[in-house]
Amino acid sequence: MTAPESGRGIGDGERGAEETTTFGFPRDTFRILHVSTGNVCRSPITERLTRHFVSQRLGILGGGLIVESAGTWGHEGAPMESHAETVLADFGADPSGFTGRELLDDHVIRADLVLTATRDHRAQVISMGHSAGLRTFTLKEFTRLVNAIDPATLPPLDEGLVMRARALVRAAAALRGWLLAPTAEADEVYDPYGAPLPFFRSIGDEIHQALDPVVTALTGVPTRA
Repeated sequence: MTAPESGRGIGDGERGAEETTTFGFPRDTFRILHVSTGNVCRSPITERLTRHFVSQRLGILGGGLIVESAGTWGHEGAPMESHAETVLADFGADPSGFTGRELLDDHVIRADLVLTATRDHRAQVISMGHSAGLRTFTLKEFTRLVNAIDPATLPPLDEGLVMRARALVRAAAALRGWLLAPTAEADEVYDPYGAPLPFFRSIGDEIHQALDPVVTALTGVPTRA
């Protein structure tokens, strides 16, 4: 995974047609961007677990899905926290080779779906422009919306993972505002940075529980028993 070359920070709000994906013309990949603060704890866990769960379900058929992460105050070039590596190993996911990144305009421009750890992260992504509002959710918000979508209304997997994933994002965006969280905190994944391993593991379990229905909806394949 290589870092984009474009500039950092607030964009001009424009998203060229040649760069659009979910809400523009078709491309043969679907890119998920996970966002947290430092890109050394929550978003690396979420990125690598997403890759792991998609691979478990689809193997090489999941190759059209690109999963990456970045941080709003990203520790550029830093490895993920050692406790985060342990959490990933607990799930059988690969933590190796990870490098922290600061969130750039190009990350947002290229993403078909942005999943953030908190509402503040979501607001920061949307404030960068690039028509990001309809494709940016907190992870738990997206899970709640996905759980309300009838899988039968989505394209079958044999029509392509990318087409199914785009349809899922559009359906979730259409439900936003109708299915509200019971509390504001219900949409948050709290930062375990500096916490002991048991707290990291609890956050890992929380992320896993939120990701499982999302990956099932994306792939059309339920988790293995």
